[in-house]
Amino acid sequence: MHHPFLDRLAGFEDAEAIVFDGTTTYRELLDRVADWQDLLDRHDVAPGQVVTLEGPYSPDLCAGLLALIARDVIVVPLTVLPADKRAEFLDVCAAEVLIAADGTSRVVTRTGKVADHELYRRLRAVGAPGLVLFSSGTSGRSKASVLDFDKVIARYGEPTKPRRILSFLSLDHIGGVNTLLATLSQGGTVVTVAERTPDAVLAAVAAHDVQVLPTTPTFLNMVLISGAADRHRLDSLQLITYGTEPMPLTTLRRLKEVFPQIRFKQTYGLSELGILPTRSRGDDSLWVKLGAAGFEHKVVDNVLWIRSEMAMLGYLNAPAPFDDEGFFNTQDVVETDGEWVRILGRRSEIINVGGEKVYPSEVESVILDVPNVAEVTVSGKPSPVTGNVVVATVKLVAAEDQRLVGRRVREECARRLEAFKVPAVVTVSAAEHHSDRFKKTRKVS
Repeated sequence: MHHPFLDRLAGFEDAEAIVFDGTTTYRELLDRVADWQDLLDRHDVAPGQVVTLEGPYSPDLCAGLLALIARDVIVVPLTVLPADKRAEFLDVCAAEVLIAADGTSRVVTRTGKVADHELYRRLRAVGAPGLVLFSSGTSGRSKASVLDFDKVIARYGEPTKPRRILSFLSLDHIGGVNTLLATLSQGGTVVTVAERTPDAVLAAVAAHDVQVLPTTPTFLNMVLISGAADRHRLDSLQLITYGTEPMPLTTLRRLKEVFPQIRFKQTYGLSELGILPTRSRGDDSLWVKLGAAGFEHKVVDNVLWIRSEMAMLGYLNAPAPFDDEGFFNTQDVVETDGEWVRILGRRSEIINVGGEKVYPSEVESVILDVPNVAEVTVSGKPSPVTGNVVVATVKLVAAEDQRLVGRRVREECARRLEAFKVPAVVTVSAAEHHSDRFKKTRKVS
């Protein structure tokens, strides 16, 4: 079984495709794909079956993904997960075949299940490969999006300018899938690392002449805190893109001071819709223009709705929030300025204080200017008087009396924000503020 995407990759021959613990050329990558296809033949993996692909990021895992696409299966990429979360995901997707690949070995297991969800039947009816992606599930059960993989791949145009890109997110995330396939479609090079720390990532950028680093605001703040930028040569790096959560303006401005020679670009995407083309108003601006190539958007009651040519077919385990025109409710609250949009945050994360709206990212941006604050997460806490009050949880650079920190935080916020936005409670915690996808985790008020 073959796929036009593999034919495109064959034309890049001995160019570097993937750098991870050594270099894999396009020719070698396709040899691995052929090995995978033999494995799928031996285990009678058929088109339309629901197949998990589990394991850490590696050239072999990437080859497995390509082989499964070519076989027209419905692939469910999974990273290494806690047992309970893995069991939840396998139950929701009704996986028929489990494939584990640790980079050196592959294990195929049949579950005995028959996956007969209506969304699966739609993919099988047109003979298209499918992609199932799970949300991070920070509040409640994770949602499982089902996409037509051919529509995902159709977004990638003809090869123009190959680039060297570090793949920051794993293949269980739309950003990780997009980085891999978009880069390979252009004959570029995907660089990845086993450990996603500031020093490990920037060392890989320096060692492999990475030109583009797609990542998250949370990780970029960690880079600033760590001082890793001073320890690595970053002459090759031309562009840093950021998405998945609002960027604090304070963090963005500090990044421009540390990396004056690098362009910064805000991205926007969802598992349900894909990655939209965007253009930032400026390197130090949070205003972004959403591209129209395959996407349309509208704003209803300050909430962003998007229609996408590659939008998911639906959720396996939840109603799909599409309107009658096919626009998807992103739940992201925005401001608009003509064609420009500024993402304020998820509607569910907005804190209602006595009828006034507080956007956590705005308060966090101010608190990050307070000396000795490394990270901060703002959330709401129920109050019998105002409905909610603002709570700030901070992680410090160095140990300090919590009362002194709280006083400085409230003074800075009182100086720059309206009174209802000033945190009523400031706590100090050494706990991490992010998920394994380097996205800020916060309590929803």
